[in-house]
Amino acid sequence: MKPNKLPKGEIVIYKSKDGPKLEVRLEEETVWLTQKQMALLFDKGVSTINEHIKNIYKEGELEENSTIRKFRIVQNEGSRLVEREVDFYNLDVIISVGYRVKSLRGTQFRIWATKTLKEHLVKGYTVNERRLLQAQSHLKELQETISFLQDKSKNELLAGQEQEILNLLTNYSKTLSLLEQYDKEKLSLIKKSKDSFVLKYEDAINIISKVKKELIAKKEASDLFGQENSNRFKAILGSIYQTFDKKELYPSLEEKAAHLLYFIIKDHPFVDGNKRIASFLFVYFLDKNNFLYRKSGEKKINDNALTTLALLIAISDPKDKDRIIKIITNLIAI
Repeated sequence: MKPNKLPKGEIVIYKSKDGPKLEVRLEEETVWLTQKQMALLFDKGVSTINEHIKNIYKEGELEENSTIRKFRIVQNEGSRLVEREVDFYNLDVIISVGYRVKSLRGTQFRIWATKTLKEHLVKGYTVNERRLLQAQSHLKELQETISFLQDKSKNELLAGQEQEILNLLTNYSKTLSLLEQYDKEKLSLIKKSKDSFVLKYEDAINIISKVKKELIAKKEASDLFGQENSNRFKAILGSIYQTFDKKELYPSLEEKAAHLLYFIIKDHPFVDGNKRIASFLFVYFLDKNNFLYRKSGEKKINDNALTTLALLIAISDPKDKDRIIKIITNLIAI
């Protein structure tokens, strides 16, 4: 018989009122015990259990190949931990031995095992159903994003940006693929990142002022660049750090960055230069939080992609806000 490795199964603890505590293996939709464990369960000697099992197979009550498995276990042998292949017997054998030794414990164990297996199977079905629904959700999300980007690419303001929109979609698709792999437990948990750098209003205004001087010197901006519309910009910075019931509304770095970019472009807090200011502060915020680059050294969102994102935000309908925020957060999350 081919040995099965431990990670394929699950260990459940069985403890009756008057009996020993046993580590019961669940695998292949049944439970498994060794002869030694059955001896403890039925309060009999191992030799007695062994004799009953031999008779069960000899009399043709059960088929040996379908009711016995070899598993590798680690056990104490003197002062050493040794890995051995040990014979395990399924529930059919355990019940049969229980009848032969006329043990009430056998009935108790059968009731427990049947209930445990049922719960285990229902749990497995629920997990698989949840994963299927998540996969369907990711597919629907991708299809909706494709339709959204295709529709926006027809806007004349995005003329010539078709390739960059395709690149955005490709990167977004990769992100969803990674998330799907995580749902299937193929990846470690993708955690949302916490920001360590706080973008303060005074610091942001100083940065915008420096950028403005450079752009004016290059004749790429006018005096209207960065000129505030009332207190909108201060309100935007306040909004990305706002809390409710002592909890942040946008707790992750990704969410703060995405909303910073979106709000500055969409709410027009400046007379001129909203897209450029939003893009610069977005990059600045990510960089200060050491989140601008991937491990490979490339930017998570390059300059061309950022320009396209800024234009997408500018021409988008307010009802598309959540979709755009999700696109941005997914692009910078991994």
